[in-house]
Amino acid sequence: MANRVTNVGFDDMANTKLFGKDLSQYEDVDIDELLEQLSPEELEMLAGEADPDDSLVPPSERNSYKCEKEATGPLNRKKLIDHINEQALNEPDRPELVPYVPGTVRGKKWVPPPPPEPQEDEDAAAQEVEVDLDEEFASVLNTASEDEIVDLAAILGFHSMMNQEQYHASLLNKGRPLGVGWGGITKATKFKPLPAEPPNDTDPEDSIKKLKDDDSNCKDLNFNNIRNISDEQLKRLFDALELNTKLESLSMSNVGLSDRHLDALTNSLTANSTLRTLNLETNSISPAGIVRIMEALLKTHSVEEIRLANQRASVLGNKIEMQLTDIIEQNPTVLRVGIHFEFNDARNRVSKHLQKNLDTFRVGIRVRRSSRKAATEGASLSFVLPSSNSPPASPQPPSPLPPQDEINELPSVNGEGQTMEDLENEMAFDDDEDFDDEK
Repeated sequence: MANRVTNVGFDDMANTKLFGKDLSQYEDVDIDELLEQLSPEELEMLAGEADPDDSLVPPSERNSYKCEKEATGPLNRKKLIDHINEQALNEPDRPELVPYVPGTVRGKKWVPPPPPEPQEDEDAAAQEVEVDLDEEFASVLNTASEDEIVDLAAILGFHSMMNQEQYHASLLNKGRPLGVGWGGITKATKFKPLPAEPPNDTDPEDSIKKLKDDDSNCKDLNFNNIRNISDEQLKRLFDALELNTKLESLSMSNVGLSDRHLDALTNSLTANSTLRTLNLETNSISPAGIVRIMEALLKTHSVEEIRLANQRASVLGNKIEMQLTDIIEQNPTVLRVGIHFEFNDARNRVSKHLQKNLDTFRVGIRVRRSSRKAATEGASLSFVLPSSNSPPASPQPPSPLPPQDEINELPSVNGEGQTMEDLENEMAFDDDEDFDDEK
């Protein structure tokens, strides 16, 4: 007990008051000497007054109530409940001050207070602006129908005077919606459910056979949402793709691809040189697997569109995104990349490189088209008209094509009558405008 009391201390005794009395005079008092002078009864009384806030002290030692009764034995829950019920039934009810009489009200009857009367807002009345209209305008507004007033409010921009359906109906020059007036409630547009997409009926075995046979009619394969393709079928599919020369588009979205299929997939991508579009979205490929696929596209430079979004990891991370950016910048043929980049640096660099590849692709198409046109004009046949005394002449053989160096020196012309120099200047001007817009 002495230790518990001495822990309190008198550090702030000079600034502490008890019941308005200053305690500075007890700064030098030794508490241990005072406790030694107390009797056991006085110490017990002092312990009953003190309530140490210490959870380690048993509750019987912390509270002031001390039970002096002796234990009556173990707890019998049934007997305790029976005793409580018996005591509650035998205890008489509290007598009523006013006896109960049916039909009479004892005490005061509660009357609800009157509702507050609305007070006139003087500021609002002062802010009201009176508008004097001519008699002609007043007569027009008084005789106007509700639809005409709605159209006028829409033209003047008074959106608070109408609901959403009235506003859009007036802008689209439609009639007023039925059942919707000034006090009407705009209802939600009725939901029109779209029909469910039919299941993908592509036969994997038949498609694998066409790939192996290098079928010329098999240029586009769609395996989207086919979840029952086995690993053995995927292995044979990728092995057949490795030697195929006719397939141009392969879509395998949501087919359960994972990293265990990447060896066969990357081998087929490094060997196939005719595939143009590859869709592998919504699968379980890891970020490292995405890097392997993008590296495989650098071997042949044939794929122009690759989609790898919505994979197992929603966030690739800065390290993976920088690796993908460096790989894409090394690919001069890819035009579209379906990968979500979290960081702006990677997103901007990839966007600029894809725009550069797209511009190069367009220029290449126009150059090949103009060169083909010039070569076609140089390969025209020349005929000699026969004289009256000479035998009929046979057609002359076609004149040889000029050398490639001379063709390159000729001004190439596109389909619109522009030379390639004018086209390059126009594209440079467009790039300057795009750069100014980005600023």
